[in-house]
Amino acid sequence: MDLNLAELEKIQLDCAKKVIQKNVLTEIKTIGGIDVTFEKSKENPTKAWACIVIVEIPGLKIISQEIVEGIINFPYIPTFLTFRELPLIKKLYQKLSFKPDVIFIDGQGISHPRGCGIASHFGIETGAVTIGVAKKKLCGNYNTLSDTRGSYSYLIYDNKIVGAVLRTKDKVKPIYVSIGHKIDLETAIELVLKTSIYRIPEPLRLAHNFLQKIRKSASL
Repeated sequence: MDLNLAELEKIQLDCAKKVIQKNVLTEIKTIGGIDVTFEKSKENPTKAWACIVIVEIPGLKIISQEIVEGIINFPYIPTFLTFRELPLIKKLYQKLSFKPDVIFIDGQGISHPRGCGIASHFGIETGAVTIGVAKKKLCGNYNTLSDTRGSYSYLIYDNKIVGAVLRTKDKVKPIYVSIGHKIDLETAIELVLKTSIYRIPEPLRLAHNFLQKIRKSASL
């Protein structure tokens, strides 16, 4: 596969200029979480599945769940996750009869070296309100957090706030929250905390767990 990474970087830089870093919603009643998993193979192309679980707030009751399967032929390259997973999650989004008010994406938003991770790119291309929720840091530095749920430190990259390192459960590893599109960071933090029982917010945790069952059954 012939990849022009310089051209893909340009696409990301152009995308970053279009991100809206303020709230466009006055009321948020439903939140979805999108996760992707791959078959247990390091071959490329590879089979993959994308899942969304939508919950209502407050209460976190599941009101919708959807999954799609596809073949992904873009290899894993750090900072280029968008080009690997975006086609499949767009296919998933287009399949939905009901669109949630906000979507958590398992990945980065603007906390990306070029300012446009998969959560932002998805938001730009679909118009959805999105938040990046990642388990690992991609870029930036932050101050030490306290051990208590709700504590956070701003993630700084290139002298700018690009996200927050947020503890969602006492004495548990923090997660990395960033603006995806059409929302501000404080609201993103609030929504992640509002939907978190464990380390990962419920829409994403439930989507992840469902995908693990699908992948396991596919490998039998």
